[in-house]
Amino acid sequence: MASSAMETCISEDLHMQVDIEKKAQDIRSQWVLNAPEPPSPWRVVADSVSKTISHYKHKLSSLTDQPCTTLLLSVLRVIFPILAWGRNYTATKFRKDLLAGLTIASLCIPQSIGYATLAHLDPQYGLYTSVVPPLIYAVMGTSREIAIGPVAVVSLLLSSMMVKLVDPATDPVGYTKLILLATLFAGIFQTSFGLFRLGFLVDFLSHAAIVGFVAGAAIVIGLQQLKGLLGITHFTTKTDIVSVMKAVWEAVHNPWSPRNFILGCSFLVFILTTRFLGKRKKKLFWLASISPLVSVVLSTLIVFLTRADKNGVKIVKHVKGGLNPSSLHQLDFNNPYIGEVAKIGLVVAVVALTESIAVGRSFASIKGYQLDGNKEMMSIGLTNIIGSFTSCYVATGSFSRTAVNYAAGCETLVSNIVMAITVLISLQFLTKLLYYTPTAILASVILSALPGLIDVSEAYKIWKVDKIDFLACAGAFFGVLFASVEIGLLVAVLISFSKIILISIRPGTETLGKIPGTDLFCDVYQYPMAVKIPGVMIIRVKSALLCFANANFVRERIIKWVTEEESEDDKGNSRSTIQLVILDTSNLVNIDTSGITALEELHKSLSSQGKQLAIANPRWQVIHKLKVSNFVGKIGGRVFLTVEEAVGCKSRC
Repeated sequence: MASSAMETCISEDLHMQVDIEKKAQDIRSQWVLNAPEPPSPWRVVADSVSKTISHYKHKLSSLTDQPCTTLLLSVLRVIFPILAWGRNYTATKFRKDLLAGLTIASLCIPQSIGYATLAHLDPQYGLYTSVVPPLIYAVMGTSREIAIGPVAVVSLLLSSMMVKLVDPATDPVGYTKLILLATLFAGIFQTSFGLFRLGFLVDFLSHAAIVGFVAGAAIVIGLQQLKGLLGITHFTTKTDIVSVMKAVWEAVHNPWSPRNFILGCSFLVFILTTRFLGKRKKKLFWLASISPLVSVVLSTLIVFLTRADKNGVKIVKHVKGGLNPSSLHQLDFNNPYIGEVAKIGLVVAVVALTESIAVGRSFASIKGYQLDGNKEMMSIGLTNIIGSFTSCYVATGSFSRTAVNYAAGCETLVSNIVMAITVLISLQFLTKLLYYTPTAILASVILSALPGLIDVSEAYKIWKVDKIDFLACAGAFFGVLFASVEIGLLVAVLISFSKIILISIRPGTETLGKIPGTDLFCDVYQYPMAVKIPGVMIIRVKSALLCFANANFVRERIIKWVTEEESEDDKGNSRSTIQLVILDTSNLVNIDTSGITALEELHKSLSSQGKQLAIANPRWQVIHKLKVSNFVGKIGGRVFLTVEEAVGCKSRC
């Protein structure tokens, strides 16, 4: 009797615990179903605007109590960061910046002349671009290490697109005007990106696309330098490898002077050797930095003393010196090509920003500080706007010069000021000495900078990590190499967008099982030890959005899995009988009407087979729309906070 009474008491206790647990589950389900309505899109926008306005109001109210002088200084410090960090500037920092500035100037002068010729501009435009833009950026920029000036990729991009409008050989003045106008448009776009916080536009060029694009551009740039290295007079303006190699083949079969090739290759070997020594011994980094300038000085001296220019060696000849002249009168807004120039400005703006911000962020992470992306866009943009008024073409952050600046121990942007002043002095007093500089040396200087642009190890890493990303990388590379620079960019962007669309249209779905000894439900393929619940199929959609693009695919996938689960095996035995299908929506952030329709069709299909559908862990927007569409009522209110609670409802179904 006593044992029978005890068993009865235990049984009653178990029933009470089960009832309590059921009540608790019901309460938690009501938490999900009775959640307040999420804010509407208009409310979200209004709140965002309100917060922005209140933020500025708070700033203004805190400033209005201050004296006018303090208020003015506060505003100026926001616009010109140099006024903030300049207060703590010391003589020790200046010594380091002075050394770094002189070091990058020695690299900048020959590179700037070479990049100007790459852009089909007169040599002085490269030097102009190394004076005003670094000075503007020094007072407005937020990066401490970045070196501003002309770069190879942007120079190639400008020339490759602009020669389709005006031939620089037949109309150099008109071509230069279009370059300056494109620079102005690029600056306006860059400033707008920063002002309206549109930095996400720059991210359309993925890391993989940039790796492939830069590598392809480096090879094209290298091939184009064969013109200077071989002393070829007439050369193709096209950038694809087939046209360039054809032009080289035709030129080699015509009379040409091997002295250009010998001179250029000799100094190219010298520059690469010093760079190798600089990498092996960090203390000799300065040797690699000054070797381009040393090459220019020595080669110019050799040509002058031997009069090699009389024997077929091509020389730079006249380089216009003096301060940057105003170019306001050259900005022709009535030009018939202004629409095309604006498009070129947009493409160049995005590429230049991508390179500059990538360089700035990489070195900022090394130094342990954050880079303000929007402020950087505005700084680079204003730099190019002002540069277009002072005979400069598009300037941005240079990886090679920034790396040298960092290695030289720069502390602040004063190194850019030192570099700009050094180039300005060279423009003022030393341009006449560049008359006998051989073009083969400029080609060798550019060639020596190209190996750093081809990152084979990074491409291999992309291949191992993500094959579609590698496809974008390869598309950009071969597009630049065999078509044109802009085609390469377009191919990379299209592949990247196709990847996004493919993931959206065909999102992954996974069957969940319970991990033994835990309350976790995980993918049974990733975790083979996960146990499937008899009579229950738990499916999770690996997508943030169930919409018109992927709803039918998800519905068909779920029905197929349920059918396969119940299909007979080779021996004719039924594997299982599914009574309940649980849809884990923890990844699902939002749903549209097509998604709801697909769920309704899924529910009808399952109901016709005697199966029931339950929803677990829906997000705010999702459960709101399911309630409004009366889908919750159609599935009998089977909405649960967790998958485990949804599994527990099987006994009540």
